[in-house]
Amino acid sequence: MSLMSFFNFLSKYFLPINSNTTDFTNPSTFILLGIPGLEAAHVWISIPFCVMYAIAVLGNFTILFIVKTEPRLHEPMYYFLCMLAVTDLVLSTTTMPKMLSIFWFKSREIDFSLCLTQLYVVHCFIAMESGIVVAMALDRYVAICDPLKYSTILTNHMVAKIGLAVVLRGSMLALPYPLLARRWPYCRTNIISHTYCEHIAVVKLACTDIRISSYYGLIVAFLGIGLDVFFITVSYTLILRAIFSLPTKDTRLKTFGTCGSHLCVILAFYIPALFSFLTHRFGHNVPPHFHILIANMYILLPSMLNPIIYGVRTKQIRDRLLWHITHIE
Repeated sequence: MSLMSFFNFLSKYFLPINSNTTDFTNPSTFILLGIPGLEAAHVWISIPFCVMYAIAVLGNFTILFIVKTEPRLHEPMYYFLCMLAVTDLVLSTTTMPKMLSIFWFKSREIDFSLCLTQLYVVHCFIAMESGIVVAMALDRYVAICDPLKYSTILTNHMVAKIGLAVVLRGSMLALPYPLLARRWPYCRTNIISHTYCEHIAVVKLACTDIRISSYYGLIVAFLGIGLDVFFITVSYTLILRAIFSLPTKDTRLKTFGTCGSHLCVILAFYIPALFSFLTHRFGHNVPPHFHILIANMYILLPSMLNPIIYGVRTKQIRDRLLWHITHIE
């Protein structure tokens, strides 16, 4: 069963049909405009996005390759890093090829079912990435606050269970987005002023009350991502308390240095996310093209920065990468 067939099944049997909207049918395709107001600059805008996407793909595949080929990196921290790399690859690849095809070839049409699938995958993997960042905070907490039990707490079996929980949570949180979007009648237009099928950009085209979709998005933002930020804050509060209790300054700096890469990943993920959320919800005077650029940066920037951060700041990965480079024949 395809992903869209699964949506159709759930929508048919679990979501009630509004009798006032049964006269309408969903469009067979949507038209993605790209970045309205900047159409003349699409080719130029595509250059930095293409470079960032290439760096994201190359960097994340490099992380996966290095961790797989280096037995010393077969540890929980690097397993979580691999999960993050896979998530970043899926997120960026879900949106960027279509965006570049709009910019380069004016290929603006997207099938309705494919649009909803893209919408689901984006929200699903954003939730997964947030969950993985929380798991990495847990890893740092155990490593610093209870190092003697690190190997007994974060076993391979436990890491697998955490990874499964992250996947299931992301899948379930994102599921209502396409289910609700599929039920709305689209009788106004099929033109989406965006580069990909972003949730609000799609449901705003519906000619019915979409407050359920809007409220659900807010609930996920505050209770889903908000709780993740809360758990990360608690973890690092305990970590900092443990670090400041260490006897010497050198020991404190060395221990804190092990958290540096993860802190950079947290900032790279949550700051663009917060900025995108605030400008979208409250920045009514912000130009539409700025909203769209921020939404794309929110997906692409962490995917590009994460492998760079860990490649530069993590000695084991950096040394292994240099070894591979110097042994290329």
